[in-house]
Amino acid sequence: MKIKVEKEKIIEIVKKLEGIELVLENPGDAKEAIELILRRTDLFNSDHYKKLKDVNVTSTQEYKTSAVDYQIMFLLEPIFDDDVTIDAKAAFIKDLQMLFNKKCNGD
Repeated sequence: MKIKVEKEKIIEIVKKLEGIELVLENPGDAKEAIELILRRTDLFNSDHYKKLKDVNVTSTQEYKTSAVDYQIMFLLEPIFDDDVTIDAKAAFIKDLQMLFNKKCNGD
């Protein structure tokens, strides 16, 4: 399972958590930012996180109205231990999405 996160949301959360305004140019930059976010939030202490082995990050572009009007999105694919159930994976992904929505809406 993968989730899609806007580049700006990742930048905004890191700025709120660390006071750092990042430039995300590629999936490697986004991966480091995601790792920082996970370590600085409650997700790090969750049971889900303990079974998380890695997060694969790829990038994509979404075109809104034309070829020049696009938004960079990062696809996050959490990689878990083999014994993690689909329900546990879904719960982690839901928590991760809630984190991005909550932090970016001023909470």
